[in-house]
Amino acid sequence: MSNETVNKRGLNPFLTIPQNSDFSIYNLPFGIFSAPGKGKRAGIAIGEYVVDLADAADEGLFEELDIDHEVFESDVLNEMIALGKPVTNRIRTIVQEALCDEKSLLKSIDGLLVPMENVTMHMPLRVGDYTDFYSSKEHATNVGSMFRDPMNALMPNWKHLPVGYHGRSSSIVVSGTEIQRPNGQILPEGADEPVFAPTERLDFELEVAFVIGKPTMMGEIVNVEEAEDHIFGLMLFNDWSARDIQKWEYRPLGPFLGKSFASTVSPWIVPIEALEPFRVKGPEQNPKPLEYLRTNDKNSFDIQLAASIRPEGSGSETTVCETNFRHLYWSMGQQLVHHTSNGCNIRIGDLMASGTISGPDEGSLGCLLEITQNGSKAITLDSGEKRTWLEDGDRVTLRGFAEKDGIRVGFGESAGKIRINVNVS
Repeated sequence: MSNETVNKRGLNPFLTIPQNSDFSIYNLPFGIFSAPGKGKRAGIAIGEYVVDLADAADEGLFEELDIDHEVFESDVLNEMIALGKPVTNRIRTIVQEALCDEKSLLKSIDGLLVPMENVTMHMPLRVGDYTDFYSSKEHATNVGSMFRDPMNALMPNWKHLPVGYHGRSSSIVVSGTEIQRPNGQILPEGADEPVFAPTERLDFELEVAFVIGKPTMMGEIVNVEEAEDHIFGLMLFNDWSARDIQKWEYRPLGPFLGKSFASTVSPWIVPIEALEPFRVKGPEQNPKPLEYLRTNDKNSFDIQLAASIRPEGSGSETTVCETNFRHLYWSMGQQLVHHTSNGCNIRIGDLMASGTISGPDEGSLGCLLEITQNGSKAITLDSGEKRTWLEDGDRVTLRGFAEKDGIRVGFGESAGKIRINVNVS
């Protein structure tokens, strides 16, 4: 295995890494995988391979760290993340250095680099709690205009705090898991009484979630300058939504069964440190947030995001949205600070999602609710089929990557296919 190109910043892995690979030598995201002869364990993605951290540890790759090898043999990453950033960052650095060393264990010992085509990816976290935010101004404005007065699309609190709600962690699944069309109470147009039926307005939401890597105690408040110390990494997040169920149930307490049936994450967690070259300043906040939320730093990242739909039996997918993480009005740090501002404790493995990320133009709308204007305007897929909402057999795939000066850091895919619900009685 040899590297065909010299990396601009001097990191030259001995592996051949495809030019547009999400998993460059500068990324090295963490995940949980299994392969023939290997049970669930921790791995790091590099090009078209996965570094087996459990076997690499047994061979002495991390000897300097003096850590229990069992953290790499767990079926989730929580215990490894709990070692703290000084350790997990050093694990990445050791792997990065070894991948650029022709004499390293990773090259000389068979089995430490597992072809990605031979692995099965698994849910990488034990998620105790999940919070969904509503942090895209464009998305909130579009939805508010749709269902309220367009002149007062945003609620009075929206520009003063990161709006969010607590979601359901038990139904968060890894990419590739099929999604069952949910049943629920629906109020048909013109009807006075609801019916119980499968949703007819199934939607995706293009989001990014961050993983808590440092816990707090009850009563402890995270300072905005220290917020990112508590963020281990980022994942793509599809918060599937049943818009007709949601419409009937959400007043007065907000989303419930229209959201809780499924959310899909990408299998790889990109450490926040890998995104440092892509740091940018987020949108101007006016009025200025209260002091505890105020930051002048570059608190966002230039991450290109896209969502596509592929119908059952079609050989092609259609990109229906292209947006960017940098559009988020409220940053991850501000979300986390507000979340803990009342003394609410956070735990390792908790997920906090951005909410739908929409951009300023028509092609950057992050869900079908916006793209089809609440089902009133059908879109045409490359297959010739039309969609206002998702149909059975549709496969939705989210992708994301950051790229600058020849460096690319990607997230892989968050994909799910809709299967028919056969349990309605």
